[in-house]
Amino acid sequence: MDQATAAAKAPPVPAGDDAGDDAATAVVSLYVKQKKIYARAVSGWFAGWRWAFVWATQLVFYGLPWLQWNDRQAVLFDLGARRFYIFGMVLYPQDFIYLTALLIISAYALFLFTAVAGRLWCGFTCPQTVYTEIFMWVERKIQGDRMARMKRDAGPWNLDRSWRAAAKQAAWIAIALWTGFTFVGYFTPIHTLAQLVSQFALGPWETFWVFFYGFATYGNAGFMREQVCKYMCPYARFQSAMFDKDTLIVGYDAERGEPRGSRSRKADRKTLGKGDCIDCGLCVQVCPTGIDIRKGLQYECISCTACIDVCDGVMDKMNYPRGLIRFDTQNGMAQHLSFAQRMRRVMRPRVLVYTSILLLLVGLLGTSIALRSPFRVDVVRDRGALARIVDNGQVENVYRLQVMNATEQPQQYRIAVKGLPGIMLDGADTVEVGPAQARWMPAAVRVPAEAAASAGAGAHPIQFEIERLAHGKDDPAVQTVEKSTFVVLR
Repeated sequence: MDQATAAAKAPPVPAGDDAGDDAATAVVSLYVKQKKIYARAVSGWFAGWRWAFVWATQLVFYGLPWLQWNDRQAVLFDLGARRFYIFGMVLYPQDFIYLTALLIISAYALFLFTAVAGRLWCGFTCPQTVYTEIFMWVERKIQGDRMARMKRDAGPWNLDRSWRAAAKQAAWIAIALWTGFTFVGYFTPIHTLAQLVSQFALGPWETFWVFFYGFATYGNAGFMREQVCKYMCPYARFQSAMFDKDTLIVGYDAERGEPRGSRSRKADRKTLGKGDCIDCGLCVQVCPTGIDIRKGLQYECISCTACIDVCDGVMDKMNYPRGLIRFDTQNGMAQHLSFAQRMRRVMRPRVLVYTSILLLLVGLLGTSIALRSPFRVDVVRDRGALARIVDNGQVENVYRLQVMNATEQPQQYRIAVKGLPGIMLDGADTVEVGPAQARWMPAAVRVPAEAAASAGAGAHPIQFEIERLAHGKDDPAVQTVEKSTFVVLR
């Protein structure tokens, strides 16, 4: 009798210590191997809109650095010179408040769009979705659509599979590096950057960020893809806090579609006792995150609407009404609401509050930018000489003024000081600052001995009045006031 036969005839081992030992030594995997998703190409109304947003966003991103404005790059964040150029605006680090306001507006806009239409941002304009769409398009052009890619991946490595894989990777790397180059072009003038690249003279800073941003683009859009949306993006995790049953989502009409089942085009679904869903599985095949929308609302759904387009195509072929999968609300599907009724529910209190706050913030930001002074001034006391007695018993304090010209023309500024009797500025009271430049100048401020004695020892408030001189009707005089203190010795 061989060992296999003996083992087959051996009596079963009763549950006990030995069984417990076997269970204790069993290896249980905590991770499931990720199944590769082969998303199928889809065409339709929503796919057209998705590609329109791809073109719009990428034309802006790739084209904006090459646009010139006043003999300079239209949008340039010059970190070395601490100047941020946005078309006609010149911003300084002191204008950081505008970035804060922009981030707050973006957050409220995200809250509003999510409350109204779910993850519409994710499906159409999120950079992760946009670049994944581009990389998948390249993949389909080189390696074919879903079935062709699956067949090649399941087969051996031959010449056809190898050259297609190499060509795809080369195209992906080229797109990623061009994306990294463009990103750095927002911080280093892109014409200068292109010249440095052509001469193989990129500095360490530019080299690092070109390759880092290119690697991030390649990794996110080409390699990780749906993993970013499902596991890395925090938006997918807290979106449920902004959803309710009147939020527009991509949903499957189970009442109409169930029970699902395959059938011929000529078959009567009512006679067969079937719903409109023919269980073709195309809605799963086109999903970039690999979910089955027929299982209900899932956090992995990015509202790309690919399932809507493909399902509408199937409904057309079956001569069924469109909309088995559609943009709708949970209440709309459950209560069979009309379009007008759904829209009235969409404009609910939380949406109105978000809209009001968003419009208010946008209005305040726009007003602040419109009324923004064409120059800024910082007043810094000279820490090395707080106060001293000079000629005729005058008390002198020394300051340093930084005048920042936020225009692109040379400007002249007149400086005056007020706040104490007889206070005056010793030395030059005008300064010229070049276009979009900043200039430091020392300012010695003196107070007569009698005025200082009457004011008493200690720190006294004063004001520096800085006036930009007029250059005609189109460039009138502008004045700003900066507060400081004048110290009188005991």
